[in-house]
Amino acid sequence: MASNGTERPAGLGPGADRPRIGLTTYWQQGRWGVWEDTAAIVPGNYVRRVVEAGGTPLLLPPVGTDVGVLDVLDGLIVIGGTDVDPAHYGRPPHPTTVAQPDRDEHDLTLTRAALERGLPLFAICRGLQVLNVALGGTLHQHLPDLVPEAGPQYQPAPGQYGEVEFQVEPGSLAAELLGGAASSPCYHHQSVDQLGGGLRVTGRAADGTVEIVEMPQAPGWVLGVQFHPEENPQDLRLFEGFIDAVRQEAAV
Repeated sequence: MASNGTERPAGLGPGADRPRIGLTTYWQQGRWGVWEDTAAIVPGNYVRRVVEAGGTPLLLPPVGTDVGVLDVLDGLIVIGGTDVDPAHYGRPPHPTTVAQPDRDEHDLTLTRAALERGLPLFAICRGLQVLNVALGGTLHQHLPDLVPEAGPQYQPAPGQYGEVEFQVEPGSLAAELLGGAASSPCYHHQSVDQLGGGLRVTGRAADGTVEIVEMPQAPGWVLGVQFHPEENPQDLRLFEGFIDAVRQEAAV
């Protein structure tokens, strides 16, 4: 059972209520009706995939961060978004790097706390990068500098998803869910460089870009993906695998 030295609420158990899944959020300008102001925003497909996989989504805005909220959650998803500030891994910023410091602190804090508690953790795109940095890893700040074709493949145009094919390591958690190879929508210009402590790479694109990481020795289910599975509503395998793991953990 996940623990931080205090009791969490009783687990859900199979067939009980839908598990409560926290999702980190953007914090930026938004519009609704005639209004425009700073807002906590989550792209709808993250929310839809959690619901379709059997969970109840709860949004976690990066304001007033309190790790105690994890004690009432059954799992955490760290969603995509802007770049992680390279100050968190001791590097100067690349000209293309765009960070949101408040969101960095929020996501890093919740990620580390989730790992400490053994709370099931699903880290998507930026979320994978946050996970890697939280564990002492570093990032390639502009992948096209290393792999020129990465630009049009992984981020073909503003607001347009690319498509990535990747191979999956046999015997891994990802292989149990996806098999030996898969593809997914993607949208990123950064990637894992030095791997964070305890992480294992279990999926790579043909050009070597890290696409999936796991944490085999973690007390809870941990999976990070560089791509965007929420943008493929025909393939819920990763979200369903996450929700299944959440239910199993809650039943312990």
